[in-house]
Amino acid sequence: MSNWTLGIIGGSGLYEIDGLEERREETVETPWGAPSDALVQGRIGDVRLVFLPRHGRGHRLSPTEVPYRANIAALKMAGVTDVLAISACGSLQAQYAPGDFVAADQFIDRTFARPKTFFGEGMVAHVSMARPVCSRLSALAADAAEAAGAPTHRGGTYLAMEGPQFSTLAESRLYRQWGCDVIGMTAMPEAKLAREAELPYAILAMVTDYDCWREDEEAVTVTNVLEVMARNSALARKAVVALAKGLGGVSRTPSPDGIDTCLDYALITSETARRQETLKKLEVIAGRALNG
Repeated sequence: MSNWTLGIIGGSGLYEIDGLEERREETVETPWGAPSDALVQGRIGDVRLVFLPRHGRGHRLSPTEVPYRANIAALKMAGVTDVLAISACGSLQAQYAPGDFVAADQFIDRTFARPKTFFGEGMVAHVSMARPVCSRLSALAADAAEAAGAPTHRGGTYLAMEGPQFSTLAESRLYRQWGCDVIGMTAMPEAKLAREAELPYAILAMVTDYDCWREDEEAVTVTNVLEVMARNSALARKAVVALAKGLGGVSRTPSPDGIDTCLDYALITSETARRQETLKKLEVIAGRALNG
């Protein structure tokens, strides 16, 4: 078996993974509560996969209600080594058309109603988010998306908004002025929490619409999003299979971006001041650094 264990966080429209062998479901509880749904585990070839639908099956959780900390903690507890997120998004630039995939490599976080860290309460850490995705995993995911037949853009800035409402026209214009490429509601604080858990993270953002900035077109609605999402989701499932098969013959080494050991340079609270109850809670995601 490969030493990769790939965690897949499925976004809107992606609630299952095709071709999983030895499939089993596991209900887990983390120190931050239950994740969005049961973990679906299995393998594709020699690569073990752990799948989690971000919004729960049936799409019952809004972007604000998603238990982001529990989701990342559950994947870490399941032995995941790398996380690929799939996320629907709107386009803020003409060259990113509905149906395209974007392997975003930067984020602007405009969310405000979600817990964004595992740390605090007597144990403080400050991880670097200068380069928020794993360059290796992002490139491999883009390769897989192209192999699946999806028009794919490598790199791009993802604006994470709180939602659940779509943007106003003024907001959409502002984000374009900022140089943002796509807009979605779920990549943050997901990427930040993955970094705190020392999990290399990458995202394939699936473009479903042009938001509302193109005044010659109808503003985004759930109806037109769902139409494109159905096509995107089929390609996303193929991309996951292609990625897993590609990883099967490659031995995993630590992320070239130093993500696997990033907490070595992030813990700031002195050992004598650390709160023991918090340390116990953090064991499942930061035990390597705390006990090193």
